[in-house]
Amino acid sequence: MIGYIILGLIVLVALWAMGTYNGLIKARNMVREAFSGIDVFLKKRFDLIPNLVETVKGYAKHEAETLEKVMQYRAEGGPRNVADAAAADAKVSQALVNLRAVSENYPDLKADTQYQQLMNDLSSMEGELANSRRYYNGATRSFNDKLMVFPSNLLAGMFNFKEEEYYEIDDNTQRAAPQVKF
Repeated sequence: MIGYIILGLIVLVALWAMGTYNGLIKARNMVREAFSGIDVFLKKRFDLIPNLVETVKGYAKHEAETLEKVMQYRAEGGPRNVADAAAADAKVSQALVNLRAVSENYPDLKADTQYQQLMNDLSSMEGELANSRRYYNGATRSFNDKLMVFPSNLLAGMFNFKEEEYYEIDDNTQRAAPQVKF
């Protein structure tokens, strides 16, 4: 009788360990999938930038420095990890703010239908990118919660699961609200 009880306990512990381990794997895969979503939208944004820059160049030839920065940040390549992605994203976002500021000085540019379409595409892309960032951070929070709560933290430690980084902006200038002047 005691043998059956011990066997039953071993089976229950094994089932718990399998379920917990599988849950950790699924949560980690959700984080990876979410990061790849950010990567997709960053790539789409990077692909849109040359068209935008070329359109602006036609109107603002002497604003070469701003345009070169936008292209330089685009050319730095894709993110290798969360910190690199956030840093590249922040640089490109700041360069695009500067590009928009340049365009404010050229009424003909703002009236250009191609420019308007590219800016609409960019605005839409920025919204999708923001949603991807939120999704990633939610998946990361869920995974990190699983790593930290008892008793799954015991199993996570045994199998060397590591806490994932949140997608955060380190540059405080990126956190500031943009100044709008008329």
